[in-house]
Amino acid sequence: MTDKTISSAVIIGAGIFGVSTGVQLARRGIRVTILNDGAPANGASGRSLSWLNSARMRSEPYHRLRMAGIDRYRTLFAQYPDTDWLRFDGGLTWDADDAGNEIVAAYRHEVSLAYDAQHLAAGAVVGVTPGVDARAITPQGAIFNPGEGWVDLPVLIGLLLQEFSALGGVLVTDQGAARVILENGRATGALTASGNRFEAEAVVVATGPAVPKMVAESGETIGDGTPIALLVQTKPLDHPLRAVLNTPRVAVRPAPGGTFSLDADWAADEGVTQRPDGSYAVNDAVVEALMAEASRVMDGNPKLEIASIGVGGKPIPGDGEPVIGALKAIPGYYVAFSHSGATLGLIVGELLAYEIATGSEHPMLATFRPERFAQR
Repeated sequence: MTDKTISSAVIIGAGIFGVSTGVQLARRGIRVTILNDGAPANGASGRSLSWLNSARMRSEPYHRLRMAGIDRYRTLFAQYPDTDWLRFDGGLTWDADDAGNEIVAAYRHEVSLAYDAQHLAAGAVVGVTPGVDARAITPQGAIFNPGEGWVDLPVLIGLLLQEFSALGGVLVTDQGAARVILENGRATGALTASGNRFEAEAVVVATGPAVPKMVAESGETIGDGTPIALLVQTKPLDHPLRAVLNTPRVAVRPAPGGTFSLDADWAADEGVTQRPDGSYAVNDAVVEALMAEASRVMDGNPKLEIASIGVGGKPIPGDGEPVIGALKAIPGYYVAFSHSGATLGLIVGELLAYEIATGSEHPMLATFRPERFAQR
């Protein structure tokens, strides 16, 4: 047990970053309260594709952090090998048949990092991973990454909250949105919309796409590249697909109970508009087109039926890199804001809790500090 420098923390946000951090702090003997404006996982964590990966190209520190994230899921998977909410059945990706196709370059890059990858022609895919319609794969072929997987974040968050509660953590979900309390230049707690005050020595803002705006209210800056995301959940289907598919027109991820999760950037761009009151309108024709694209890449081209649709901001920092750690201008104020929330969910909670509890900076978070935006 590492010596702790604080005795209490309040976390705003009950998505994967907030809950993971809360559990880690509670394990260290710190009193933790998590505040959320609704049920846990009601934000970005509830509409995430949740593909566990470090595929394609990104900065070396980001790749290392993602690989550490996947490692933590493997440890968790060893405890629940027969679960239907966490699987490591691989990922298959291919690009469009045009000048932007980067499959060969991506494969070479992954091999250079010793990231497990196989470059397959369409005809070879069926012998490696089932459930794919090989006719949809472009002539440049596909990359299969056997070590990739997926997680159902709402189920995982529920599991973590059971431990959090057993460790004495408190979850508050019935008092509306919360904001950070600043006194004498430091964060001293949080105030809910209903007027209840929760004092603490450390405050963590882990509210997904709302993080930059909340930080701005405190006079600080975090670059924000958040787009709108659209996630469609299908009804159960008896189908052999086990890998996560990332294709030019749709991403398909198996989900518990024989269901599938679908998304695509174009569908969110074309199919979602935000109303003046902040709610969203979804174009049914675009959703149907997305379902058709998913059917086209799945073996047998099954008829897919909609079970639910999730819409909202997809947390992406302005420079694409995670934003994790202390706001150094405001003592006691910490943030967690990133794309790839699923892949990073467990490791971010672990490393952020380490920093909060010990007062020391973790070297793996060195390039992800919030103050990089203030320096521009």
